[in-house]
Amino acid sequence: MNANSADSAPVFVASIGLDWGDQSHALALHDPATDQIETATLTHSAETLHQWLDQLEARFGGRPVALALEGTRGAIFPVLLARPWLHLFAVHPVTSARYRTAFTPSGAKDDLPDAQVLLELLLRHRDKLTPLTLTDAATRQLAGLCEARRDLVDRRTQLLNQLTACLKKFYPQALELVGDHLASPLALAFLTKWPDLLSLKTARPATVKAFYYTHNVRRPETVQTRLERIRQARALTTDEAVINVAVRQLNVLVEQLHVVQKHVAGFDTAIAAAFAAHPEAALFRNLPGAGAVLAPRILIAFGTERDRYPDPGSLQKYAGLAPVREKSGGALWTHWRWHAPTFLRQSFIEWAGQTVVYCPWAKAYYERMKAKDKGHWAILRALAFKWVRILWKCWQERTPYDEARYLKQLAHRRSPLAQVRLQTQPVTS
Repeated sequence: MNANSADSAPVFVASIGLDWGDQSHALALHDPATDQIETATLTHSAETLHQWLDQLEARFGGRPVALALEGTRGAIFPVLLARPWLHLFAVHPVTSARYRTAFTPSGAKDDLPDAQVLLELLLRHRDKLTPLTLTDAATRQLAGLCEARRDLVDRRTQLLNQLTACLKKFYPQALELVGDHLASPLALAFLTKWPDLLSLKTARPATVKAFYYTHNVRRPETVQTRLERIRQARALTTDEAVINVAVRQLNVLVEQLHVVQKHVAGFDTAIAAAFAAHPEAALFRNLPGAGAVLAPRILIAFGTERDRYPDPGSLQKYAGLAPVREKSGGALWTHWRWHAPTFLRQSFIEWAGQTVVYCPWAKAYYERMKAKDKGHWAILRALAFKWVRILWKCWQERTPYDEARYLKQLAHRRSPLAQVRLQTQPVTS
């Protein structure tokens, strides 16, 4: 889904404010022919929504209808965007809330007035609202896959935190014996085979040694150190009431992690295929430090429609990378942009952090800013801001980023960053 900054300004035969919800949708419709406002409530179901849309299309002959609603996501958006005669305008929830309270200081609120607030914003301030359009299918699919994968990774992190807490409660030695990665196949297999210290200590050393060798831990000193650690280990607690419950919790968490890990790998495969098939993949495939995870996410930020971002500043602002300056009286201060798309901003900032490792001029920039006592995240946001400007140009010209070419431009502008030596770096995965 795209949030475009410009509107083609068709003549709308009706305007609608729609306050959508999980169970029902409140709407307010203004018909210029009668200059009347009609209100109604729709039960949320596929049949009700399509019936209402069919009636609207028949009533207005498929001519343009403007519809304002909060947010840019939800089950209702694909349904509405599939109707070409329906023009959607996004209203940020903060905007509608502040507009409502400006005229309702008592704080009174219910669904139909919300729909009427959205309608009033559409009628009076449409030029300030963001029109929504449907992106191409390839970008939508890739975006959906990447966001679903990120949700799975967040769920994995939550499970790992719970598993760590569980082990610390009754079996802390396991955290040392499984290595640095608690979600690794070795760690999950270890905890499945020996879910408590007693079962581990009763295992023969040869069995434990064979287990490590099977999972590619074959350095003799490492294996011997772990075997000795097992021999000397003492149970944190021998309270069966604690241990029995904790083992059950551990088994549930390990089983869930097995499932999540399996599906993360499946999403990785699907993302790789969708990215390879995307028409813009060549522009983003070899970005320094992007790799298999971040390259698709950077591609999604740009998409295929060149008029979506007419200048780099439009993307920098939308992604929340452009700082905001506020002035009141004699005071002037700068802060980061609020209410930006979180996943999009994270994608750019995470990638900027990787370029510090894999791109010489990015590393030089980071070190210069660090020497000026700038904070880590502030530097990465500023670096991401610079990268968006560079990539926007590449995207517009349909030319992949060329490190040597960019360093030549820096030298031409006599930038201190041009003094870095161009190096060949591997691309992270």
